[in-house]
Amino acid sequence: MSRLGDRRPIVVGVDPDPAHRMALAWAADEAARRQLPLRLVHVEGVPTKGYGKREISPREEWNEALRQAGKQVLEEAVKFVMAKHPRLEVDAPLAVGDPVGVLREQSRDATAVVLGSRHLSRAQEVFGSASVAIPVMAHAHCPVVVVPEPEHVTQEPAYYVVGVDGSEHSGAAVDVAFEEAALRGAELRALYVWEPGHLRIFDEYESQQESRRLLSEIVAGRRPRYPEVDLRHELVVGHPVQVLTDASAHALGLVVGTRGRGGFTGMLLGSVSQGVLHHARCPVIAVPSAPA
Repeated sequence: MSRLGDRRPIVVGVDPDPAHRMALAWAADEAARRQLPLRLVHVEGVPTKGYGKREISPREEWNEALRQAGKQVLEEAVKFVMAKHPRLEVDAPLAVGDPVGVLREQSRDATAVVLGSRHLSRAQEVFGSASVAIPVMAHAHCPVVVVPEPEHVTQEPAYYVVGVDGSEHSGAAVDVAFEEAALRGAELRALYVWEPGHLRIFDEYESQQESRRLLSEIVAGRRPRYPEVDLRHELVVGHPVQVLTDASAHALGLVVGTRGRGGFTGMLLGSVSQGVLHHARCPVIAVPSAPA
């Protein structure tokens, strides 16, 4: 995600509910590991009808009430972070407007954008206009990390999972997966998911062999940079969303490209990216093909 000497911050969207701090904790730990600044962003939108228990309220009162509430949210978030990492470099801007637009702009100069996922538990919220994660992921200029609430249980030895399909998008995801695994001292499982089709048996065999070749090539080119990472790679037959979700059940994280080809081709963000975002119970790292 970052290069030597790169000081682009880890950006995290701050949830106003102090009971939901998993994304904030993940972002703080990541910034500390990478020795990068941490930027806490809280976005206040326009008040809805009945805000402040009144039908109508002057705009000046709205603005002041929102500003004070936002400042309090950020102050509490900063205290939480500093209790974990007292030496971390932190800034905490308060923004007003559309959260998606603000976070997209923040992604231009960020190493990663981190979001919580407690609002992604139902399909209508994942694909509805109220979701922040999907539109941010679809147009971000850096990797976007979606961290679930509550914290999931990881397995020992610790490992990351990355989905590979041979495209440049999955190549960028493999780069990030190796880097994350190296930072955590974790293993890496690289999976190429092959979906059965209506081909004859010998055609299926040839197709699977080609998939294995692509998988070997894409991981072999990156392995020398991370000799400390214990790598396992395999071709698995099945549906990509189901296979990757199952494989990452107790992982430190699941890394995917935001677009792909073959089984990874889909809607705005890619059917696999959207599917694992909905079903995965570990942090999902979505990587654009050309991180800023």
